[in-house]
Amino acid sequence: MKSTKYLESLQAKSVAELNDELVAAKKELFNLRFQNAVNQLDNTARIKEVRKNIARIQTVMTQKVR
Repeated sequence: MKSTKYLESLQAKSVAELNDELVAAKKELFNLRFQNAVNQLDNTARIKEVRKNIARIQTVMTQKVR
């Protein structure tokens, strides 16, 4: 499954790399929301996917800090 491979790749990264990826995902989410507001977004399901990816990144970061 795609999400398990993504999760495994997240767990292999350091906290600094995860933080960089989190910032990039939040920027992407902002851009998707902006595109959605001006009716330029074709794939609205991408917003949900990015939100879940942000949650996955934050979960892995929390696990690594402990």
